[in-house]
Amino acid sequence: MADNTYNGYCVKCKEKRDFQGAVEVSKTGMNMAKGKCPVCGTTVNRILGKAKA
Repeated sequence: MADNTYNGYCVKCKEKRDFQGAVEVSKTGMNMAKGKCPVCGTTVNRILGKAKA
């Protein structure tokens, strides 16, 4: 799966950042983009919505 650019909130930087990430399905069945903050390297998540069953 190719990496796409998403916008998410970095908890460590306390700012919204654009990050490269891949879509994964969480334990609760939600699609989420997961990647690294380009500034500090912390994992950044963005919830995208309910996964298709």
